[in-house]
Amino acid sequence: MFRLRQTFSAPRLDDVSGEVARQLSRLQLGRKIQAGQTVAITAGSRGIANISTIIRSVADHVKQLHAVPFIVPAMGSHGGGTAEGQCRILADYGITPETMGCELRASMETIIVDTTSQGIPVHFDKHASQADHVIVVGRVKPHTGFVGDVESGLHKMMLIGLGKHEGAKIYHRAIADHTFMEIIMAVAARVIARCRVVAGLAIVENAMDETALIEAVAPEEFLIREPQLLKQAVQWLPRLPFTECDLLIIDRIGKNISGTGMDTNVVGRKYNDHAATDKDSVRCRRIMIRGLTEETHGNACGIGLAEFTTRSTVDRIDHQYTAINCITGNHPTGGMIPLTFPNDREAIIAALQTIGLTEPRDARVIQISDTLHLSDVVVSDAYRRQMAGRPDLASLEESREMDFDPTGRLADV
Repeated sequence: MFRLRQTFSAPRLDDVSGEVARQLSRLQLGRKIQAGQTVAITAGSRGIANISTIIRSVADHVKQLHAVPFIVPAMGSHGGGTAEGQCRILADYGITPETMGCELRASMETIIVDTTSQGIPVHFDKHASQADHVIVVGRVKPHTGFVGDVESGLHKMMLIGLGKHEGAKIYHRAIADHTFMEIIMAVAARVIARCRVVAGLAIVENAMDETALIEAVAPEEFLIREPQLLKQAVQWLPRLPFTECDLLIIDRIGKNISGTGMDTNVVGRKYNDHAATDKDSVRCRRIMIRGLTEETHGNACGIGLAEFTTRSTVDRIDHQYTAINCITGNHPTGGMIPLTFPNDREAIIAALQTIGLTEPRDARVIQISDTLHLSDVVVSDAYRRQMAGRPDLASLEESREMDFDPTGRLADV
């Protein structure tokens, strides 16, 4: 194995707070938001770069309009489907009433504001429904399970995030009978019409998990602008250094990394939990999970996409949190437990017995910290010859044996 560094095209915003202020000022929200009115600001569960700075800057802008901001957790069923759990997630990101300088109102209660033509009830967070205005803040990026002109972003925050547990359940159930875009078109139009959404703040990150673009979007422009931002997000998505892999070792997965713990757009399992399809750009024959992030609070949604894991990883799973999230997302297989081994060494030995006729020493192995951070990775010597003509790749060391400690634990990337 040897350490490899990837160079990505990675434009970055240096003045995040200033850009939030400039973008919101461009919408001239003072024409709609009156002094003394309340404004609900959404805060989600993903590990978005600079998210506390972004949310605080939105709140500060609302205060400059002499209005009253408050923050609403908008994360569907995450945090175990409880208000307390969702507040803990936000606190991990530095989002508290003290740091944001405004109230945080958390509840799992929703109101039904309308019903779509398909008979789908439109759920909306109770506290947000009582606000005079709502500002939707969300990162735009490819979804890990849905495909369309709109995937993860402002629309998903309105539907799944502000729909809370009940809304997330019904919308994911509806996907069995309708396309994601049909649901978005039907539900989002009613949310915008009835729930006083005054603006959206779209965030796009670069391949280094840094803030690359922030754009304020008027509600009537959501459906026009979000597909354009999604195309940009796809271009900036981090990727594995090679498209063919016998064994992918992931140090940690978690809800702060991706909706499925690992980004299926990166590992090539967006359409099938355990095999790449013709629609995937990456083919990983086997995946092994070594751990969970602290921020995921035991939610191991997505571990079921891997074939191998360790006992220490399984012991950290909060099975209730995981089940709630997987059932809500209509993805029960995402919570299934892979073959479990006492340590990393034994799991890797077992995995390498299932990759066909390739001998373990010749296997194409990639080890990553997680699917958000792919600048530095560790790869097997089998990839040396594929580096020719790749100016984006640089070897940082000579080849060495896999680095296990006496307990059989593999060193992190």
